[in-house]
Amino acid sequence: MATPVKVHGPPLSTAVSRVLACLIEKDVQFQLIPVNMSKGEHKSPDFLKIQSRAICRYVCEKYAEKGNKGLYGSNPLAKASIDQWLEAEGQSFNPPSSVLVFQLAFAPRMKIKQDQSLINQNHDKLAKVLEVYEKRLGESRFLAGDEFSLADLSHLPNTHYLVNATDRGELFTSKKNVGRWWAEISSRDSWKKVVDMQKHSS
Repeated sequence: MATPVKVHGPPLSTAVSRVLACLIEKDVQFQLIPVNMSKGEHKSPDFLKIQSRAICRYVCEKYAEKGNKGLYGSNPLAKASIDQWLEAEGQSFNPPSSVLVFQLAFAPRMKIKQDQSLINQNHDKLAKVLEVYEKRLGESRFLAGDEFSLADLSHLPNTHYLVNATDRGELFTSKKNVGRWWAEISSRDSWKKVVDMQKHSS
């Protein structure tokens, strides 16, 4: 039996949950290793944040024949489209959505004062990005084409928090195409399993 892939960190982390969703989609065995934050065992959570998309790509390449075979495209053209939207997620969607997730979902829990001007500024930035998504999702069922891919999966962690743990859910749900897309990708079994793991770890 293959050795399970070891994943270090809490499922509540957006970077960890991105990798977990990918492993579940690919039907790859994994072992979640809790990290003791107070002892500084997490060494560098930023490393995983930056690397989680690269780890997902690696998992898809290494286990190409397992699970969801089309997750990272089954031909060069499909891969190119997925890469393009992964880039959009990393460069355009992630920066404003991460600020909103931290300010609206985590800061209150951590007793950190919210920065209203930062919230407003990033709300507007994210709204503009989602206008582009709305147009794209009017042309295709998913971001990179007609099949669910790593590009869609990569949006799950931040969007989940914004829709379920903040008052900004309407950014997604009020848009016809983005709303339909979110309802579909968030109801995948792989993501439901991740959410379940989050519930049991909080």
